[in-house]
Amino acid sequence: MKVNNKHTRILIFLVCIILGFMITMQLKSHNQYQTVAAQRAEELTVRLKEVEADRDKLAKELDEYRAGRISGAAQKEMDELKARAGETELEGKGIIFTLDDSKQAAKAGENKNLYIIHDEDLLRVVNELRSAGAEAISLNGQRLIGSSEIRCVGPTVLVNERRLAAPFVISAIGNPQTLESSLKLRGGVIENFKFWGIKADVVQSDKVRVPAYKGNRNFEFAKMVNQEEKKETTTQAVTEKKETAGDKGTADNKAVAEAKEAAGKTGNADNKTVAEAGKEKSADQKQVPQKNAGGGAP
Repeated sequence: MKVNNKHTRILIFLVCIILGFMITMQLKSHNQYQTVAAQRAEELTVRLKEVEADRDKLAKELDEYRAGRISGAAQKEMDELKARAGETELEGKGIIFTLDDSKQAAKAGENKNLYIIHDEDLLRVVNELRSAGAEAISLNGQRLIGSSEIRCVGPTVLVNERRLAAPFVISAIGNPQTLESSLKLRGGVIENFKFWGIKADVVQSDKVRVPAYKGNRNFEFAKMVNQEEKKETTTQAVTEKKETAGDKGTADNKAVAEAKEAAGKTGNADNKTVAEAGKEKSADQKQVPQKNAGGGAP
């Protein structure tokens, strides 16, 4: 078919150009989409490899735990926890405090028990050392932990279910100067011991050794609280707090309502009194003109 019209040729040419441009843009958009999709796929592939590596690492650590093998970081953390719990022997700077009963003879009428060391004296020393930052303490070779008891049993002192007798040697690891100063305070433990003639010698040392705890630890009544129980306890406490606040708010609203009602009754009574006073005043005003009118008649 031959097209002779010039305008028709131009129109066909323009249509072809527009179609070509549209096809080009469509192809370009498709290529860009494919490029973005490829980049996204590549990113997801890298992320998947990282997740798989983390999974394999955790699985390996889990297998090590199950097999009794522990990683270096976990072993270090466990060693620190054992040290804090008193399960391992420790060594470091600190002091060695020696106490022995007094050699002085009791005066007439004085209590002889004032010249010997009791459990309360040892407890006071231990408390002072802990307050001064002692990191580990032992008494005659017995490591003191949170459950260690110090109590008199006859002429001896019971520590970790073991009977100890004077002289008592207390080893404490910490800042030597701070620990010694805590015992030598004015009116402190050493001054009190010296007053009764009790031997109290403190020596700083760069190498104080505190043994590990050797007793038994059995939890018969205490148990671990898991995360779910913690959440339930927290939720229950919050609910009870809200209920208490709601009850208090209701009581307050009731008290306010009663106060308003009482105030309203008082206001009504006052208004009634004012109305009655107004009526009496009107009656008096009415009577006064009648009296004047009667008095002014000729």
